[in-house]
Amino acid sequence: MDLAGLQSALETLSGWIWGPWFLIPLLLGTGLYLTIRLGGLQFIRLGAALRLGLFTRRDPGSDGDISQFQALTTALAATVGTGNIVGVATAIGIGGPGALFWMWVTGLVGMASKYSEAFLGVRFRTTDEAGEKNGGPQQYLERGIRGWFGKTLALFFSVAALIACFGIGNMTQGNSIATNLESSFSVPPWVSGIVLTVFALVVLVGGIKSIGRVTAGLVPIMIVFYVLGALYILVVNVGGIPAAFAQIFTDAFTGTSAVGGFAGSAIIIAVQFGVARGIFSNESGMGSAAIAAAAAKTSHPVRQGLVSMTQTFIDTIIVVTCTGLVIITTGVWNQTDPDTGAQISPALMTGEAFSHGLPGEWGHYIVTIGLVLFAGSTILGWSYYGERNAERLFGRRAVVPFRILFSLVVFIGCTVQLGVVWAFSDVMNGLMALPNLIGLLILSGLVARETKKYLDNDPKLRATRAEVDAFMAGDKAFEDWKTQTIPVVKTK
Repeated sequence: MDLAGLQSALETLSGWIWGPWFLIPLLLGTGLYLTIRLGGLQFIRLGAALRLGLFTRRDPGSDGDISQFQALTTALAATVGTGNIVGVATAIGIGGPGALFWMWVTGLVGMASKYSEAFLGVRFRTTDEAGEKNGGPQQYLERGIRGWFGKTLALFFSVAALIACFGIGNMTQGNSIATNLESSFSVPPWVSGIVLTVFALVVLVGGIKSIGRVTAGLVPIMIVFYVLGALYILVVNVGGIPAAFAQIFTDAFTGTSAVGGFAGSAIIIAVQFGVARGIFSNESGMGSAAIAAAAAKTSHPVRQGLVSMTQTFIDTIIVVTCTGLVIITTGVWNQTDPDTGAQISPALMTGEAFSHGLPGEWGHYIVTIGLVLFAGSTILGWSYYGERNAERLFGRRAVVPFRILFSLVVFIGCTVQLGVVWAFSDVMNGLMALPNLIGLLILSGLVARETKKYLDNDPKLRATRAEVDAFMAGDKAFEDWKTQTIPVVKTK
């Protein structure tokens, strides 16, 4: 089979995995089930979670490798990437403005999934040979679900995540950076490849503490930079915002698609591309962010779970919304290329929208610089996810070779065409999510029970470590967590 045939086969498989009858209902159903079981926690506790994650930022004296804020920015670094620029444009370009509504739905119910997987990441974390915290689905699926089934789910996740990190978190991001720098500033791809490879290697050698420091400084700057550019355009086009929202909500339930102009299409297209691109953007349900959450210094798993939950809110409700509204209010979503008569490519759509909305070349440069920052930070975040799964499969000795290999693969991503890699990444992302979603459903009883126990005592998340130790004293689950003892889990 040649590369074209392989790419076609992978795209067919990806279409089935991310289609309306498999992963999409499982993702939405799991998020909705957890939302109900947790009592709408993502809505009730959002304010307290944002304050703890963005302003308090740390639990002094708690055990872990990085602060709660650094764990949040590491996860944001991995998720705020090309999905927020190209992914949103793809969803709207194919599914119409209504796809943005389904991205919101995915984000809102996905916050419950993100909370649960981050809670479990901290709850079942271990300490490795180097004294670092190690957690995520590769740990909690095995430690939380006893017997062969839990081990199988954990192994399945680790293999999928290790392979996926070289696609979604490495080559596709490097390729996006190199392509945009060449287009905007005539930088040869091999130059971008060398710079990115050296940058990655220098940061990754220091492990999660180095990654945490870099992302804590980089992520807030890049998000504010991009969002301010988008807000300027929305202010200029403020008169079109009400109509844009009306179109989003109307098209979400009529299935109007950008493909073929205004030819009516089934609502399933808007749902499918909204949910698929939403998950690609915020990764809720995939389990990846739980790996970063597990490294956090926190006095209780509930606290870091709630901090991690805000990542989906920031990614989808803020950044994705800004991109989507700019594309819709500027009218670029249904414009055609004057030279070819075809719809503007999703890869160029966001840049075209920003160019329409900002004077001179500012829009084009903001999107390019934003994409470089977003994709560059994604490489750092996903390197840590891959590292932890390499350690799970091959032991601590695999960590340094993995860091070197991961950095070198960035250069390949910058300098070759990646049609097959993009298709393969979609497949592996889906295969990562599958065992994690099954695990979230099985362990939902534990998550709900221990969450209620904590929040009954600290509903505003203001307790100090000493206060947490005092009101949780005698609680077996809390003592199991502190001693890293594997509990006898009651899942119902």
